[in-house]
Amino acid sequence: MADQRANALQYARSNKEKFLSTFKEILAVPSISTDKTHMPDIQRAAEWLALQLRNLGMQKVQLFSTTQSPIVYGECLGVPAAPTVLIYGHYDVQPVDPLDLWKTGPFEPTVIGDDIFARGASDMKGQAVITLKAVESLAQTGGLPINIKWLFEGEEEVGSPNLEAFIASHTDLLACDFAVNPDSGMIGRDYPTITYGLRGLAYFELRVFGPAHDLHSGMYGGVVHNPANVLAELIAGMHDDAGRITLPGFYTSVRELSVEERQELARLPIDDKHYLEQTGVPGLYGEAGFTANEQTGARPTLDVNGLLSGFTSEGSKTVIPTWAMAKLSTRLVPDQDPEEVHQQLLRYLEQNAPDDVRWELKTLTGNPASISDRNNPAVQAMAKALESVWGQRPYFKREGGSIPVVGDMQRLLSVESVICGFGLPDDNVHAPNEKQNLPTWYRGIDAYIHFFMNLKPDSNGR
Repeated sequence: MADQRANALQYARSNKEKFLSTFKEILAVPSISTDKTHMPDIQRAAEWLALQLRNLGMQKVQLFSTTQSPIVYGECLGVPAAPTVLIYGHYDVQPVDPLDLWKTGPFEPTVIGDDIFARGASDMKGQAVITLKAVESLAQTGGLPINIKWLFEGEEEVGSPNLEAFIASHTDLLACDFAVNPDSGMIGRDYPTITYGLRGLAYFELRVFGPAHDLHSGMYGGVVHNPANVLAELIAGMHDDAGRITLPGFYTSVRELSVEERQELARLPIDDKHYLEQTGVPGLYGEAGFTANEQTGARPTLDVNGLLSGFTSEGSKTVIPTWAMAKLSTRLVPDQDPEEVHQQLLRYLEQNAPDDVRWELKTLTGNPASISDRNNPAVQAMAKALESVWGQRPYFKREGGSIPVVGDMQRLLSVESVICGFGLPDDNVHAPNEKQNLPTWYRGIDAYIHFFMNLKPDSNGR
C-alpha cells in the first residue's frame, strides 16, 4: 500500500501538464445553467464528464435526463471489504456578466503566474477535476483502494431543482458509507480547511398593505398608518439591543456550542481585522457574547435582503404608499427547522403588527442546517491527508452559507459528507476574473490521493 501511495503521488507529479490540459478542456465549455441558449453546452459538459468516468474505468456510467440538465452517474465497486464513497460535483457555472470587466476571455482558460483564469475555475470545475485526477493517479498505479460512486449535476447554480427528487428516487443506486463534497474552499493557501457545518436557510417575503391606492401625504399623513413605516418598525423590532433575534421561541432549538468547539473555532486564523478589511465597514455588529467566527457559522441570523415601497425614482413625490415589501432571510444552525422558524415569524407578526394594516407572509425557500462529526473516520482520513500535504493540522470551520445537497444526502441517504475543496477567498467566485491557484490545485490532488488511501481497510493513514 505504501508503494501505491508513493507511486500515485509520483504519477500525479509526472502528469501535471496533462492534468492541466484536461482542466482547460472543461473550463472552455460555457455551461451556464441560467441561460437556456447554453443548453447544448450543458449537454456537452455532461458528456465530457461521462467520457472522463469511462476513461477512468468506471462502470454503469449513465446520463439521467431531467427537465433541465442531465445528471451524470458512474461507479466502480470492485473492493468488497472497503467503504463506498459518493463523490458529488456540479458542472454548471454562473453567468459571466459584466463581460467588460474580464481581463481574459471567461471561457478561454488562461494561466497568469500561479493562477488559471476562467469561469468555473474555482466554482467548481476545478474542485471536480481534482477528484477525477486523484482517482486517475490511483487507478493507474495499482487500482482503487475503495469503492467509488459519482454524482454530477448541472443545475447547482439555479438551485438544483431536480436533484432532491433524483436522490429520493435513486436511494439504492446512491447508497454509500459517506459522501465527499469538494464544493468549498480554504481559509488561505497555507491553511488546509475542512468545513464540517453548514447553516440552513429560511427565506420569506413580507408584504404590508395600507390604503387601496397611494395617498397624498399632506392630506392623509397622520390619519392613515403608512405601511412603509409599519414595515420598518416591524423589522426594527426583530432584534434587541444585544443583537438577539426576538421571534418567539427562536432560540429554543438552537444547538449550543461546546467549550471544545469554541476552542477549535478560535484556532481559525481569522480575526476582526479580517472582517473589517473584507467588508469595508467601520465596525462589526452581532450577537453579544460570540466572536465573529462563531457568529458567521454557528449562530443563527435574520437579515433584510431587500426593501421596496412607494416612490423610489429621482426627485420627490409625497405619497403614503399602498404597500411595502421586505425580503427576509434567516440563516439556521443545527436543530432549527425552517417551518418552525416560519411559525415563529408568523407569531411575531401576529403579536406586533397593528390592526390598521393588513399583512401577508410568503415562504420562498428553506432547508435545514447540516453538521458532521469531526471525529468520524472519513473526516479524520481527510484531516490526516491534509496534514500529510501541508505539514500541519487542518482547520475546522463552520460555513455561514448553505449547500442544500449536503442536507439532502443526510436526510435521504442517511450519510454525512466530508466537505473539502481548494478554492481560495480571492478566487472571485461568481465575479469577473474567477481563478484557481494552481499550486494549491495540485496539492489538492495529492491530498485526495492520501485521503482515498487512508480509507483503505487496514490503512495506517500515513
